[in-house]
Amino acid sequence: MHWRTKLIQSRPEVPQGFRSLTSAIYRGSTVVFESQAKVSDNWRQAEHGYTYGSFGTPTTLELGYRIAELEGARHTFITPGGLAAISLIYLSFCKAGSHVLLPATAYGPNAELANGLLCRYNVEVEEYDPLIGSRIEQLIRPETSLIWCESPGSITMEVQDVPSIVSAAHARGIPVALDNSYAAGVLFDAFSFGVDVSMQALTKYVGGHSDLLLGSVSAGTTVAYEKLGETLGLLGMVASPDDCTLAMRGLQTLGVRLEVLERSTLKIAAWLAQRPEIEIVRHPTFPSCPGHEYWKRDFTGSASIFSIVLAPSFSPQQVNAFVDALRLFKIGYSWGGVTSLALAYPVLERPGQQYAGRIVRLNIGLEEPEDLIDDLAAGFATLVI
Repeated sequence: MHWRTKLIQSRPEVPQGFRSLTSAIYRGSTVVFESQAKVSDNWRQAEHGYTYGSFGTPTTLELGYRIAELEGARHTFITPGGLAAISLIYLSFCKAGSHVLLPATAYGPNAELANGLLCRYNVEVEEYDPLIGSRIEQLIRPETSLIWCESPGSITMEVQDVPSIVSAAHARGIPVALDNSYAAGVLFDAFSFGVDVSMQALTKYVGGHSDLLLGSVSAGTTVAYEKLGETLGLLGMVASPDDCTLAMRGLQTLGVRLEVLERSTLKIAAWLAQRPEIEIVRHPTFPSCPGHEYWKRDFTGSASIFSIVLAPSFSPQQVNAFVDALRLFKIGYSWGGVTSLALAYPVLERPGQQYAGRIVRLNIGLEEPEDLIDDLAAGFATLVI
């Protein structure tokens, strides 16, 4: 062979038997078949073998299997981000004319997707009171094809009675999807409560270091597995094997991080609850948090994210100044990483709640809680009660 051909076709023999504590990173688009007779094009790689890189490399599938094992799922699909996971669920269960129920406290981009793209394709997404429980049956229509839960709710942290919602939905043959990102798939056992599909933004706790974008969609039933897999295969949502490797590394320390984050967060939240500048602390473990009784009944722990509502005497400008005065808390979206974050919400629509401009969401990181308390105290010192 010409040396240029050798550059492409060379397959040198290397020693076999290498074993490592870390998984190999498989990158690739083209899958090579043993013969023409074995060529196929099918997303069911677990059953039919590998066919094309967009359906997942061994690295992608390994992460999915690990998440499925952790959550007790039938199968887990990996997506390029949390919003991609949400989109996959909508497109798997909805069609033109479908009606969907979404809690009014859902993740903002979920509602934006509903009111934007889905609306254009004649999918109606109706918001509901997250604390509605079994009364959700009154909102179900013949064309209802999906009910969403997110517990705790985004920013205002309402905890839902998911088992009651699932019972009402299943009585009418409606699947239930849950955004289980807060619980990292482990603090709330979605499938033991009958949820059909559980998704996570792996960007958050599983990634854990604010350096990747991934999502997961876990199917609890064979029906959900088929719907999700077929849609994913058509959409071409491709997750990076390199990001999947980072997520698998994050899984190894998830248990330790969640334990430390919970302990630090509870300490800081309890301190904040005693401050005169604070009207209310929205943390699921606090009786002041709506749905606290469901958290006690259904969850095995709490995470690092919660919100504080400053007293009505403070203007939105003062609240912004308080956030700006923080030094250890960085200002930014997302959560679940090792760095503490703070973010004020000048515009926030919540039925019956006038918190806009006074609510600040905090993510507690792995800094020492005493240092974070000192940082918050210095921020409060800039306010005039």
